[in-house]
Amino acid sequence: MDLLKIRDQLDVIDAEIVRLFEERMRLVGEVAEFKIETGKQVFDKGREQAKIAAVRELAHGEFNEQAAEELFTQLMTISRRYQYRLLEEKGRKEDLSFRQVDAIPTQGARVVYQGVEGAYSHEAALAYFGKAADARHVKTWEDAMEAVESKSADYAVIPIENSSAGAVRDNYDLMLRHDNVIVAEICIPVDHMLLGLPGASLDDIRTVYSHPQALMQSGLYLNAHSQWRQISVENTAVAAKKIISDQDKTQAAVASRAAGKLYGLEALAEGINHNKNNATRFIILAKDHIYRRDAGKVTICFELPHKSGTLYNMLGNLIYNGVNMRMIESRPILGRNWEYRFFVDVEGNLSDTTIQNALRSVSEEAANMRILGNY
Repeated sequence: MDLLKIRDQLDVIDAEIVRLFEERMRLVGEVAEFKIETGKQVFDKGREQAKIAAVRELAHGEFNEQAAEELFTQLMTISRRYQYRLLEEKGRKEDLSFRQVDAIPTQGARVVYQGVEGAYSHEAALAYFGKAADARHVKTWEDAMEAVESKSADYAVIPIENSSAGAVRDNYDLMLRHDNVIVAEICIPVDHMLLGLPGASLDDIRTVYSHPQALMQSGLYLNAHSQWRQISVENTAVAAKKIISDQDKTQAAVASRAAGKLYGLEALAEGINHNKNNATRFIILAKDHIYRRDAGKVTICFELPHKSGTLYNMLGNLIYNGVNMRMIESRPILGRNWEYRFFVDVEGNLSDTTIQNALRSVSEEAANMRILGNY
């Protein structure tokens, strides 16, 4: 046979596949009608596993068995998407336990941030809530989370990602230990200074203090001065405060211009972070499960077993609902070797049907799926 004849035969087979697919979807619609009447869940894990095993038995050869499994996994994902759409059309919407608001209330808000005045977290709090904000600092990020959860504060400002150093992973884990949600985010440009006592010079410096990420972000500059010891502290503003408190001109801090001004330090070197486009993304956390009407990003978390294809299948729920993923971060689950928790940012609003269908699918198929916020 020549290539054209082979392609003609493929066209005939493809047309038959499409006809059979549409017939299958018609039957899927009847299944959805039954589930609507009986209240039965769309996702039936046992039924799908049995179906996958059956189609593998029908295929011949290892390659075709695996391919048949992948094909029917996608077919069933599409079928669920169609069933969820029919459920939504019949008025069976998912209660996501979030309330839509026109704006996030900020007037008179009590805001907490980790560190001391002059920290980048403090700068983020003032940038979002205004310079007249009732902002106070706490010792740790968990203290900030607990303040919001206990309602002794209305909002917490927490760093979650740096464009140079990556995710602040501990804070992802913290979000799961507390019943708070993300209601907003703000990005603060990072512009590190080497700050010293008035009258000090670079020749005087022997020890540099800062947050570990700030030391790393300024590593090219700092490492060029091999005689300097680098010591980590809680955050950049704590480092600046230490310099003015110790009154030792051999000490310097890597911190912001605002911290230097606040504590009366001089800039011995400016812009020492090597990535000049560096920025830190801060999230605003609240106790009330609210989201703005114009919110455009949803953050979710779910758990998966350490098994081939589980993440691929889960993300299929986003793909087949036309939902765009912006970020994915994985964290090991404590006490469960080789099992992982995934944090995912997607574009959309909780009022969107496509988002509701995608999240319903993820919720039914994953373990412990949680919506962390829409902002």
